[in-house]
Amino acid sequence: MVGEHLDLSEGNGSTNRSEPNRFIGVQFDCCGVYARIYSNREGTAYVGHCPRCGRTVRFQIGKGGTDCRFFNAR
Repeated sequence: MVGEHLDLSEGNGSTNRSEPNRFIGVQFDCCGVYARIYSNREGTAYVGHCPRCGRTVRFQIGKGGTDCRFFNAR
């Protein structure tokens, strides 16, 4: 509508974070789709869902982990 503006630069909380929201890439073999899975608030795991069927995945973040950023969920 005339006179209304959409400001995407603020309000989502991302501008106030000291570090970017970390993510890994996951290929869900169940539905053949890719999604980004973000770390939880505590920073202890990457937790997410298949965008089609809702299957839950959880990747623990541990000492000595891995440098890999992309995974397959089978």
